[in-house]
Amino acid sequence: MKRIDTTDAALLFLRVAASLLVLFVHGLPKALHVHAQLGAIEDPLHLGSGFTLAFAIFAEVVCPVLMILGLYTRLASVPILVVTLVALGLVHPDWTLEQGQFAWMLLILFGTVAIGGAGRFRLKGPLAARTHRA
Repeated sequence: MKRIDTTDAALLFLRVAASLLVLFVHGLPKALHVHAQLGAIEDPLHLGSGFTLAFAIFAEVVCPVLMILGLYTRLASVPILVVTLVALGLVHPDWTLEQGQFAWMLLILFGTVAIGGAGRFRLKGPLAARTHRA
């Protein structure tokens, strides 16, 4: 009987759990209430509220779905990290560690996924490198 590699199982759990959290807490509420969000979203980089909201929805809906599937996982973690860093550094620079603990946790979770990748339990996209394990 073949043993399951616990590292691969841990990466699967980490990326799926973190992605579901972002998707349900941040992404879907933004995607379902676009018009209300356009008036409420911060635009600290002065790119326009439409672009800022579109990027946030991409980072919090599309990227988590890619990560759940294990497609382009490291690349998909980058927009989530960017949105979180902008929130911490530019939108809420006055937050204490306690107030920003959820954002810091997201940085830890998605930073770990960016470093560790998807693991073996993933789909392979057409651009994914084809490697063979012995």
